[in-house]
Amino acid sequence: MTDAANPINPSDFRLPKRKTGVMAYTLVDLIPVAAAFAHLAFIVWTVAGFAHRPWWGNLICGAVYALAISWNVNGISHNFLHTPYFRSKALNRAFSLLESVAIGFSQTFYTWVHLRHHEGNSDRPDEKGETRDWLSIYRHGKDGRPESVWSYVFLGFFRDSGGSVYDALKSRGREDDANWGRVEIGAAVAFAIGMAVIDWRAVLMLLPFYYLGECLSQLNGYYEHLNANPDTPLAWGVSSYEPVYNLTWFNNGHHAEHHYRPAVHWTRLPAMRRALRDEQAAKGVHVIGTPHALGFLARSNRQGTVR
Repeated sequence: MTDAANPINPSDFRLPKRKTGVMAYTLVDLIPVAAAFAHLAFIVWTVAGFAHRPWWGNLICGAVYALAISWNVNGISHNFLHTPYFRSKALNRAFSLLESVAIGFSQTFYTWVHLRHHEGNSDRPDEKGETRDWLSIYRHGKDGRPESVWSYVFLGFFRDSGGSVYDALKSRGREDDANWGRVEIGAAVAFAIGMAVIDWRAVLMLLPFYYLGECLSQLNGYYEHLNANPDTPLAWGVSSYEPVYNLTWFNNGHHAEHHYRPAVHWTRLPAMRRALRDEQAAKGVHVIGTPHALGFLARSNRQGTVR
């Protein structure tokens, strides 16, 4: 899944940046870009058609909306923050704005929190009881154990407000990103107001599904690290090689590989897995047979192996 003019770097699996054209790495990234536009169009369609659908049809739309938030955050948005899709900084800013509107929060702020996640790799608390990773499953746990999946999923939305991310960005001298994050939040709020003008009842109906979508994203993140090893780089993440999941979620299942080399383009993760398979087995990389969000059903969460 690469361009003929964009060869693979065999030493580290990274795709070199393209020197011409619109896309930064590969034309394949047009697929997640189109998916982001489809996500936004679905929201507009759901709101605009609310009055013309039966109640059960609107509930189905709400459920799809919730699932789409997690799908976008963990697939489209996630891959974009690691390997921006466009060569142009202006186009990347514009796409970041579009993503913020679609997922309902600042893509720039999400990028900062997620990159901190990679600084800590779901680390355990230090002697001060703090983790580098704000998303660590150990951050609010006790006695060095992960916190309950219930509290991680349902309380995660209320932790680490946009204001705390804004302050953290400014403290690191990234005032432009801090201010752009506020612009993105403003755009998301303006979009929600616009949707309410079209049909306020639809927006009211979608609110709990928005929260559910955030919870699904937290659920995904929890099982991306439960039974991983924060002390072993190859085993920092938990992988799932379920084919439909990886096809539809842009290889998000290859999470151990991703944490080991975050700069590797999402299209190269399967090849990376094949190359590292024996080494992963030796290091005890944890693998589940379900999509991450269904990790509570995975047998290998009781005994993990590399397949």
